[in-house]
Amino acid sequence: MTDTSVTTLEARARTRTVFLLAHTGRPAAIRSAELVVQGLLRAGIGVRVLAFEAADLPLPRSVETVPEATPEVLDGCELLIVLGGDGTLLRGAEFARASGVPMLGVNLGRVGFLAEAERDDLDRVVDRVVTREYEVEERMTIDVAVRRNGDIVHRDWALNEAAVQKVSPERMLEVVLEVDGRPVSGFGCDGIVCATPTGSTAYAFSAGGPVVWPEVEALLMVPISAHALFAKPLVTSPSSVLAVEVQPDTPHGVLWCDGRRAVELPAAARVEVRRGEVPVRLARLHHASFTDRLVAKFALPVSGWRGAPHGDT
Repeated sequence: MTDTSVTTLEARARTRTVFLLAHTGRPAAIRSAELVVQGLLRAGIGVRVLAFEAADLPLPRSVETVPEATPEVLDGCELLIVLGGDGTLLRGAEFARASGVPMLGVNLGRVGFLAEAERDDLDRVVDRVVTREYEVEERMTIDVAVRRNGDIVHRDWALNEAAVQKVSPERMLEVVLEVDGRPVSGFGCDGIVCATPTGSTAYAFSAGGPVVWPEVEALLMVPISAHALFAKPLVTSPSSVLAVEVQPDTPHGVLWCDGRRAVELPAAARVEVRRGEVPVRLARLHHASFTDRLVAKFALPVSGWRGAPHGDT
């Protein structure tokens, strides 16, 4: 390779930019951010961070800072690296969805199903980013609309779930569930979780819902502490429209989207959930099956497994 070719490759590398989002309240995130930044800069890849996060990170001057947390701050970035727990990863998902930039999550929390790597994998993360050895997959989202007297009064979205919950601890939320314009059942409960397959291992899982593999396209509706004989989790077509109607004589409730954004639901409010028009793009470093990820994240007991008999597929 000639000197000219080397110079050209270096120039191209310097045009690459990665956005870094970190939970700077965690000492582990600060150290991890420092290691990631150093590795990317050594490879000639630019790094961009939010100014208020940069103030808490020991970063060199060559790191670009931007003042506002808007989707436009990712313009020109090829990847969004997020360091933190589930809350930080969901915050990163908001940036990823709005900008279309793939998100690569590094788990610094407890479970971190959205994360692609753990804290001990930082060197490998940097190497894969530098060599572009990662793939991008799209995760289904949901669009949420709140209606009152037929009019839409609020719109939102979620990667994991939209949860309709009671506010008053002493009284249940009286609701009627609907799928594709037809009523299913009505009862009192603590709430209803409408989730994506990605969200099946989050709030829906805690409420007793099924684990759904990410490649399965479906919508979930999971009651929380329902007082009813029939209040089972429902799994519907991805093209279905789910609705939760809050009864007029019940106390007001609240809608939480991904546990991050909340809006009050007055009595007689109607929450409609359907497949989202805009997915979230996730960067993947390896081809580990979701089954292996499930076993690892929940430390499931698999000792004694001998595998399929020889000759079986």
